[in-house]
Amino acid sequence: MGLAPEDAFSVLPSTLRDDLLSAFNDIVKNYREHKWEPSELNGGKLCEAAYTITVGWLEGGTYPARAKKPNRFPQTCWAMEQKYATIPDSRSPRILIPRMMIGLYDIRNNRGVGHAGAEVDPNHMDATVVLYTAKWLMAELVRLLHTLHIDEATAIVDGLIEREVAWVWTHGDKKRVLRTGMTWKQQTLVLMLTQAGDVPEADLFRWLEHPSMASLRKDVLKPLHRARQIEYDTEKRTVRLLPPGVTSAEELVASKA
Repeated sequence: MGLAPEDAFSVLPSTLRDDLLSAFNDIVKNYREHKWEPSELNGGKLCEAAYTITVGWLEGGTYPARAKKPNRFPQTCWAMEQKYATIPDSRSPRILIPRMMIGLYDIRNNRGVGHAGAEVDPNHMDATVVLYTAKWLMAELVRLLHTLHIDEATAIVDGLIEREVAWVWTHGDKKRVLRTGMTWKQQTLVLMLTQAGDVPEADLFRWLEHPSMASLRKDVLKPLHRARQIEYDTEKRTVRLLPPGVTSAEELVASKA
């Protein structure tokens, strides 16, 4: 059985794990809402958490309770290559991860966020770099902590993303799409966007208040499965949103914002 997303950072203190996941999900949420400046600013917070975790791994797996940033962040990251040169199998944590953090942190400091009168204004291009660099860093940290293949680590990171849709109401184990005029398929995609991992078809049936489970399977879930929008497991009776489905759902959210 593979690693569950909720266990990806279980080896870390809960407060440090929260620092990391909060910064990452803020980047994803702000990017989706086209809030370029906060998206970039939180790239700096993610770097601080990633730096703390990386140093903890290099120093034997001892992690502090909260994220910490050295005073001279770029210089300290460059110095990690030589400081930890004797540690075996450490190319990623002492070279690759620090160099990615330097680039991400530089966008936060010198590309229109964090300082008035900076070189350029916050923009979509820079925010996109922040988003995908953040996803790479998260996947690399998962891979490092659990010795996984990069594809599996990336899939786990996708499962960590918390997607919030303002017009999807959530209360306990209930969800409702508050926008009217949407098809069953559209509602299904949007509901799945707010979930991470597999969702029991019974939950979707309940959330949608669909009149017939047989019809839901025949007219909604199986067609979406054939279109590669979702993965519908007819044995386990679970549904998972696939990358094309994520794209479709986010387009729906953007079009109705």
